[in-house]
Amino acid sequence: MKKFRGFSAVAAVIIVAIVGLLVFATIMINNNSEKSADRYNAIYEASDDNGNIADHVKGDKEAPVLVFEYADYQCPGCASINPYVNKAVEELDGKLAVVYRSMLLSYHQNATAAASAAEAAGLQGYWKAYADKLFSTQADWEDADGSERTELFNKYFEEVSGGKGDLEQFKKDIASARVSKKISFDMDIAKKIDVGGTPAFYVDGQLISWSAKNGGKVYLDNGKTVSWDSARSGSAFTELLKEIVETKLSE
Repeated sequence: MKKFRGFSAVAAVIIVAIVGLLVFATIMINNNSEKSADRYNAIYEASDDNGNIADHVKGDKEAPVLVFEYADYQCPGCASINPYVNKAVEELDGKLAVVYRSMLLSYHQNATAAASAAEAAGLQGYWKAYADKLFSTQADWEDADGSERTELFNKYFEEVSGGKGDLEQFKKDIASARVSKKISFDMDIAKKIDVGGTPAFYVDGQLISWSAKNGGKVYLDNGKTVSWDSARSGSAFTELLKEIVETKLSE
């Protein structure tokens, strides 16, 4: 049998076949990874997987541009940026929707309780108002003990519902399995896409780098890019979201 650079022809064929399989497997893994990432750039409706609690959306969920926010109600940065996110959604009037998912930090002692309260309020239609309330009053409850925290969260519910909400049901829902399942569902997504901190905002599967002191850039799915030169805060973030929407919708 003829030799081929020290190997038999059969061995050479086997090696080529193995290399081909490895290349194919790599392509399939990358494609599946991209498809997996794409899954998280869509709004999740209520299902058994998320406790029958759909994604929370600020703005019109049919808006042409979706930004995904991963946040913790006890995170100071999340609280400070929240009004500017709301402002962007309002001023862009139907062009932008922000999908909120919980990414709770283990060292925040009241983060889980706050997220549970927000989800419970959401079951009665008050999620956004309650989330805004938690962020605006964060300094009042972040270090509260269990009983004080419960009293505050109940008070917030009565305030945002204008006294029309079912407080007893709210209390039950806070401790419910479906609320716990929803929070776990959000957290699982955050882990799968390697969210490194809060607040984290994504568009077209890319992180809108929150603390890019040396500049940041996102590549939009229309082939265009948006870049910035320094870290953003306050109204600068509102303007960045506007620029992303305008660039994404441009011809």
